[in-house]
Amino acid sequence: MTHPEAGAASVNGDVADIATGAGDDLPRPPAVANPRRALAVVIGVVFIDLVGFGIVIPILPFYVRSFGVSDAFIGLLAASYSLAQFLAAPTLGRLSDRIGRRPVLLASLATAGVAWVAFGYAGESGARFGTVAALATLFGSRTLAGAMGGNIAAAQAYVADITPRDRRAGALGLVGASFALGFVFGPAIGGLLAADPVVARADALFPAFVPATAYSLPSFAAAGMSFLAVGVGALFLEEPKRTRPAAALGDRHTTAIGQFRDALASAALRPLTIAYFVVAVAFAGVQVMFIPYVADAFGYDATAAAFLLTYVGVLGAVNQGVLVGRLSRIVPSRTLVAAGSIVLAGALVAIPATGVIDRAAGGVAVGGPPWLTLPLVALLVALAALSLGNALVNVSLATLVSASAGDAEQGAAFGVTQGASSLGRTVGPPLMAVLYTVAVASPFLVGALLLVPVAAAFRRSAE
Repeated sequence: MTHPEAGAASVNGDVADIATGAGDDLPRPPAVANPRRALAVVIGVVFIDLVGFGIVIPILPFYVRSFGVSDAFIGLLAASYSLAQFLAAPTLGRLSDRIGRRPVLLASLATAGVAWVAFGYAGESGARFGTVAALATLFGSRTLAGAMGGNIAAAQAYVADITPRDRRAGALGLVGASFALGFVFGPAIGGLLAADPVVARADALFPAFVPATAYSLPSFAAAGMSFLAVGVGALFLEEPKRTRPAAALGDRHTTAIGQFRDALASAALRPLTIAYFVVAVAFAGVQVMFIPYVADAFGYDATAAAFLLTYVGVLGAVNQGVLVGRLSRIVPSRTLVAAGSIVLAGALVAIPATGVIDRAAGGVAVGGPPWLTLPLVALLVALAALSLGNALVNVSLATLVSASAGDAEQGAAFGVTQGASSLGRTVGPPLMAVLYTVAVASPFLVGALLLVPVAAAFRRSAE
């Protein structure tokens, strides 16, 4: 029996079932002429956009270091994206409620493309005008790209517009899966474009005014992906029919502060907004310190760490695109948030424990290839649990956000909760980096402790 709150759908149920609401007790007229195509297009646009974002991830630290400045600027540059996204997501979400999802998505993608082009020219700016100009170009373009990254609120609201409420968990899970796959393919493409033979070939082909470096090529590729997403959206993305809010565009709700004040005053949105923030801070320990951890504890290089991240990304795509949708048919979303928080906390505790196993067991093999040691198996199991817990929490929270808002305010609701998540990703990384210098295990253990009240709160509310 399907729980009325939980939502439904899986990849096996087909995008068509998710989009058209096959099996609904009370079918509604479709918001677009072809719901199946519309859902596939918006998922494709998100995927293309996230591949572009992921392309620049491998080059960021080295790009900053190329200007001879402190590594502190690496953290600041990473935080600038999330801070801008935090400030912009509520505005873009509310704006999409007013003027439409399609124009907000297309305009933000096009602007992001321009930002990534400018990002690729930071080296040229430094050569002509000095380090300050180079850093200004890096931070300015990265901040603009982060602000446009707030369009995820409009994308989630679009999915909510074209999907019946009891099918949204599966549809939002597919959006999450496209995120995960974007982070699988993006960094791999970025690493390839930064390779010396590719740079040399590009340098021979590009005109003199277009720089061809290990930093500019991934940046221009990210811009190309954004412009490709614009083209796909312009050709195939329909504007959904929906109820629009009656308030004027210029009211106080269009400001980030006004929307957060309203969200924290809302009995429905307050726990979800707080949960998004806390989960983002808790997960920051993995996002920022996982690669240093496996390098310090296991002696892994960047290539080995990249394989582990790819493993997590593939599992994330499966969990968010298939498993959570199926579970949501029979389990309430609040219960899934509580269970996911517990699984995620357990995974965070287990990750630093794998280093203890490595020191105790060393290179003890478990059968098969010699590199498949007991500590590595333990780490892979911990990462699988991490991926599962993260999928359960994020997809179920998104489903609850959609259920908490009326059809005319989906963009605003997703904007404010995504903004809270971005704020968590702004606060969390520097905090966890400092904790890591105190004790290697501390970022993971602190993250696990932060998830305990989230699990307890949603377990109580599910009873």
